[in-house]
Amino acid sequence: MAGRGADPDGSPPPAGLFGSLQRLLATLLDIAQVRLDLLTTEFEREKLRLYDGLLWAAVALFFIGLGLLLLAGLLVAVAPEPLRPLVLGLLALGSLGFGGWLVVQARRRLASPAGALPATRAELARDRASLRPPE
Repeated sequence: MAGRGADPDGSPPPAGLFGSLQRLLATLLDIAQVRLDLLTTEFEREKLRLYDGLLWAAVALFFIGLGLLLLAGLLVAVAPEPLRPLVLGLLALGSLGFGGWLVVQARRRLASPAGALPATRAELARDRASLRPPE
């Protein structure tokens, strides 16, 4: 097993300023690669969460709309002739109110309380804190 600070092939790292700069650059590139991987993972997770929420909202709205349409037709059909316009008006108001409530619920479900990419932001904050000189 290679020792600490050794190259992957087991040889000792280059000495001097140039070797130190090489190790620093390698470390910075490793950190950047990890952060990029984390960012990519979080973007993918966020995309899947949004697609999932939108799909469920669309399916729910379709079936709720279909059910409301059928229920409205039934209520209008069984209502006496003079009350049919009133029944239609009340059903329209109820449907619009329920639709508004559904929009609010969908927006709440799609909102991310921690903001976008919380793990990436936390890692970058730790990186900044570790690079600050001690006070």
